[in-house]
Amino acid sequence: MALPVILARPAEAEEVAQTRDVSSGGVYFEVAEAPSPGSRLEFVLTLPTEITLTGPVQIRCVGKVVRVDHGLGRQVGVAATIDRYEFIRNRELTDEPATQTV
Repeated sequence: MALPVILARPAEAEEVAQTRDVSSGGVYFEVAEAPSPGSRLEFVLTLPTEITLTGPVQIRCVGKVVRVDHGLGRQVGVAATIDRYEFIRNRELTDEPATQTV
């Protein structure tokens, strides 16, 4: 499933990518610069209206890089776990987001 994903990396600008696969426990996407296997990863997935039936929903995720695939192209495939997530209801007004651990 191709969903927009925004990667937050320490000391770097956010990077926008597209997922190739998403499940309840992990995600696979392609980026220009490979993170290190085993490193912690923070990203925001946006579920479109076609899935939520109410409007786009953003989910902030924290996980770990489990595999990096260096292919023939310029993009690098990254498989990561989703260890924790929270729904972002309204970035400016949310004081206590609902956090789930999977």
